[in-house]
Amino acid sequence: MPDMSLRRYLPFLLLALGIRLVPVTAHEHHAEEIPEGEAVSPDPLDSILWIHIFTMMAAFGMVLPFGMVLGLVRSRWHVPVQVLGSVLAVLGWFLGHAHKGRQFAPNIHAAVASSLMGMLALQVGLGIYLKLHLEKGWHALARRHLVRLHGVVGKVMPVVSWTQMLFGGITAMGFCRADHQGQCLAHFIMGSSFIGYGIVMVIILFAGQAWLKRTRKSQEFWDSLVITIWGFVNTFTEHRWGQEWAHNDIQHTSMGVVWWCAGLLRLWLSRGGDGRPKRNLIPGIVIFLTGYAMSAHPQHLPLSTMVHSVFGYTLMAAGLARVIEIAFVLRDKPALDGEPSSFQHLTPFLLFASGFIFMCATEEQLALVSSVGIDHVSYLLVLYSVSFLMYLFTMVLVHTYVSNPADVKPAGPEERGMNGHADRRVHDAEEFELEGLISEDEGEGEGKPE
Repeated sequence: MPDMSLRRYLPFLLLALGIRLVPVTAHEHHAEEIPEGEAVSPDPLDSILWIHIFTMMAAFGMVLPFGMVLGLVRSRWHVPVQVLGSVLAVLGWFLGHAHKGRQFAPNIHAAVASSLMGMLALQVGLGIYLKLHLEKGWHALARRHLVRLHGVVGKVMPVVSWTQMLFGGITAMGFCRADHQGQCLAHFIMGSSFIGYGIVMVIILFAGQAWLKRTRKSQEFWDSLVITIWGFVNTFTEHRWGQEWAHNDIQHTSMGVVWWCAGLLRLWLSRGGDGRPKRNLIPGIVIFLTGYAMSAHPQHLPLSTMVHSVFGYTLMAAGLARVIEIAFVLRDKPALDGEPSSFQHLTPFLLFASGFIFMCATEEQLALVSSVGIDHVSYLLVLYSVSFLMYLFTMVLVHTYVSNPADVKPAGPEERGMNGHADRRVHDAEEFELEGLISEDEGEGEGKPE
């Protein structure tokens, strides 16, 4: 009965509403402890703030993304995992307003926090409503649109969560203010782009071949389209027009020019003479050239010079691996028959590593590392370790998605993908989180009274 279900989920609904009712200004910290011209007070991070940091990382970085994938495969564990993630997020949110120790000036992390928690509250509320299966009268029309809204918000949340976690680290250290803001934007946006590119490569490698076949486009076509647009943006945004050209401005702008020039060639080569999608090596070459340019990027600190050099070498290795993969492993085929080869993991992992290295190579970060006596080898080994863990978590999510659990109906022979995996995931990818779970429940409940 709907009223029984409503009573069952009422505590979670009240919890979601409570998030929105507690204003961000509720915590009683005072800004007078912050020295003039600084972004943070000299106090250390206290234990409550550390718990806040790790709780939020667990909630938005691990539990909620894993629950999202469980929703896509229609697992019965989707709702419990998402409830756990929501509880952790609410706990971490309150802890963030109860800490002592280091105080912070008004910052973007605090500004985005309310929006992210609002998105989570909206997801919880939509999930509760959709699980009630109210389909009579105006609910029939509302349900259709709310299912789509639930999917859109669910797709946006991981990106916003990643951005908010980056903002949290920047805020905790008081970085990226005044003259450092532009450099921070460049490092964190481009570093995140490399990691995102690696994630997309992994998804296409294991679950996207059927989608590529349906679009009648090669992977290089989509790579080329994105990098061409990115090149145009870089060409006209890396230099502040009306001011004198600095050496870094010239390098960044020239890289943007290379990207869109090569991107236009890639778009042409991605379509064969018979109109069929065709592989090409240009994306790998552009990644290699970008790494070469960054390896010789001028820096002020010796530590920064070494870190940027290794970043460039890592990116060059990623581009070279991509060229070898297409030309010699795949031999211009869209994919291998059966499971991907071990070599095909090399390019996305190196993109992960280069992304993390670049994000952690800003002037302020490296000045801090240098001041405590950490050498570039130790620093880079830590960043590679984080890259291994991030790649592991990505593979866990992708494996969960493609593993065809028992409660998902197997696809027919006509739905088989080019790499041997079922193409049922193409349909599932158009839905999100509870949408798949709801569809299953609706199918089971047809003809049964609520």
